[in-house]
Amino acid sequence: MYPKIPSTALRLLAFSSILLLTACDKIPGLGPDPRVAQREEEAKAIGGACRHALRGLEDCYTLNPKAPKAQVFAGWKDMDAYMRENNIQGTPSVLGKVEKPERAEKPADIETETGEPASSRNRS
Repeated sequence: MYPKIPSTALRLLAFSSILLLTACDKIPGLGPDPRVAQREEEAKAIGGACRHALRGLEDCYTLNPKAPKAQVFAGWKDMDAYMRENNIQGTPSVLGKVEKPERAEKPADIETETGEPASSRNRS
């Protein structure tokens, strides 16, 4: 009824399909999201910068609350190892207490709202 397919043809077909499927990571849209990879690399850079600025991890986490903590720690740890290997001294952070400017009080003689309620206004 059905024609017999030689076993070499089946093997060749299976081998070629495997080869085609190994290149699936090159198809756009099937790989990891580039925004996620970028966010992780930025968090590693933040951690490395914190270590170079002689900041502790807790300070780094506080200053960068949106950065993934695991990646910040990985960057901090990598920079720490690099600085120890190459005998690099850190640079103290210039960022100190940031003083917020005092708000200027609005003068009392400037009226920002009308004295009459909105329901009693004439709309003619």
